[in-house]
Amino acid sequence: MVECLLNKAMTPLEKTKTIRAKKGQQPISALTAYDYPTARLLDEAGTDILLVGDSLGMVVLGYPDTTHVTLEHIIHHSAAVARGAKNALIVSDLPINTYDTPEQALASSRRLIEAGGQAVKLEGGLNQIGKVKAITEAGIPFMGHLGMLPQRVKEEGGYKKKGKSDSEVEALIESALALQEAGAFSIVLESVIPEASRQLTAALDIPTIGIGCGEKTCDGEIAVITDVIGSYPWFVPPFATQRANVAADITKAVKGYLDSL
Repeated sequence: MVECLLNKAMTPLEKTKTIRAKKGQQPISALTAYDYPTARLLDEAGTDILLVGDSLGMVVLGYPDTTHVTLEHIIHHSAAVARGAKNALIVSDLPINTYDTPEQALASSRRLIEAGGQAVKLEGGLNQIGKVKAITEAGIPFMGHLGMLPQRVKEEGGYKKKGKSDSEVEALIESALALQEAGAFSIVLESVIPEASRQLTAALDIPTIGIGCGEKTCDGEIAVITDVIGSYPWFVPPFATQRANVAADITKAVKGYLDSL
């Protein structure tokens, strides 16, 4: 079992420093959370980071992708997670169209922090640096997100692996270093091919947290909780590892209840 070194007495900035110190020393654990009971269970199990991700658009709200998620959605779910988590660092996603300018990015981030988030995350690299600086210079912890960017799924015509060419890897490294310089405490790498993920991890002083990047290519891993526990059977990413079958348990329990009437 991976030990979580965080506790409620620590400030969010102290939590990010503890997470940064784990780079190359101890795997960083991260899971999505969208509600009070799930957040409490994941927190009590020792998870380092709870991400209130815009993935909730699909696995909670039933939308086809993350582009339908609003700031109000993330505020609502961040508050619920904050009521359940006592130790983990709570990172809240900035949804699409909530960080179009540095001023908007900071205003949106402040609303998420007021709701209970302790850090924020947005997608993109070099073109987002001004927005990232506005956030970090205001004292709000920031997590980056590079590689496959779900909020751009419509522009790119689907979910595609990144880092397949030398030019793509160079661009990813340039963006990652810029995010690090702008104050990011860690960077999520999504669907970046394994070798490119290793190069990015080696190039940075801050931790990389992978999803769909292969095993042990990053300093930590993040997973969507519904994939881990098997509570959303209608779509499971090919890279996900299902460790329970909650959907089947729910169906069985409900049928048992109906049969008892």
